[in-house]
Amino acid sequence: MTWKVAGINFDHAHMGDLLRMTHEHPHAEIVGICHTDRERMATAIDNFAIPPERAFTDYRQCLEKTQPDIVILCPSTASHADWVLRVAAYGVHVLLEKPFAADLAGADKMIEAMAKTQKQFIINWPLRWYPCHVTAKRLIEEGTIGELIEVHYYDGNRGPLFHMADKVATDAAYRRRKNESWFYQKAEGGGSLLDYLGYGVTLGAWFLDGRAPLEVTTVVDEPVGLEVDEHSITICTYPFGLSKFETRWGTFTDPWTLQPQPKCGFVLKGRDGTISSYDYEDSVRVQTHERPEGYDQPVDALAPPNQNVIQYFLNCLETGQTPQGPLSPTICRIGQQIVDSALLSAREKRTVRLLP
Repeated sequence: MTWKVAGINFDHAHMGDLLRMTHEHPHAEIVGICHTDRERMATAIDNFAIPPERAFTDYRQCLEKTQPDIVILCPSTASHADWVLRVAAYGVHVLLEKPFAADLAGADKMIEAMAKTQKQFIINWPLRWYPCHVTAKRLIEEGTIGELIEVHYYDGNRGPLFHMADKVATDAAYRRRKNESWFYQKAEGGGSLLDYLGYGVTLGAWFLDGRAPLEVTTVVDEPVGLEVDEHSITICTYPFGLSKFETRWGTFTDPWTLQPQPKCGFVLKGRDGTISSYDYEDSVRVQTHERPEGYDQPVDALAPPNQNVIQYFLNCLETGQTPQGPLSPTICRIGQQIVDSALLSAREKRTVRLLP
């Protein structure tokens, strides 16, 4: 069959990436797109030759007229729960672009609403599709480094206004428009912590097979003239040790062009070895007791249906599989527990127990 897909809400620039994946899939069709500001859809309309009758400014008209099987949602973080509840009422499968939610209450509302529809609900974290991190997970599962006991994460970019969909660079004038972007508005869920911590702790929960921390300690910067942070450091206390998750808007370079220092990605320490898995690199570095000097392990070549989230989601729907790992609401909820705890810790400037 051909899966009918609608893209609703273009607040997050990743909508363009997800629509491109849909456009390129042989068994998917973009039947509609929607945003209140038609200009925000202009690039997608041009890129994917979307006819005027498939572009809407009212999501209800979009859903009623196009009858999609799947809805892709890319709203601002603060409105994730509202949008999932709106489209869930139409009985569709939902792909929500990261992060999971603004808070645990919103996460639980989404999980409950989608469970009632008996439709699949998947949360996309682009880092999940980096061959280096997929390779690192395979090596962990194969026991290459023994039991994983430390996750070290550093990630971010020069800032959310330095690029648009497909990582197209912006000009200096656009980058100065922080006051116009939801990324810099506290009420909309802005800030580097909410933008990137979810990546680290959700993939961290995947690497750790769903093990959650006991306590969380977070410190954030307080940039002059901004409502939100551009730098955060979170320490998670587990029964077996400490792990660290750092987010940064303001890396020296963007990792998809030139890796900055510190490098963006993960360093994973097991009882019997270590793995460094850096974003976009074509090998991971491994140490073991047998080879303490370390060696470069070429990354796995990803093949369909595991090259991107659209391939994966459609395969799950076609085969009846339940989304796994950081794409599943179960693992994402652990990540959200840590994010909520980190926000509380940063606000109260103290260590907190993991929120239930």
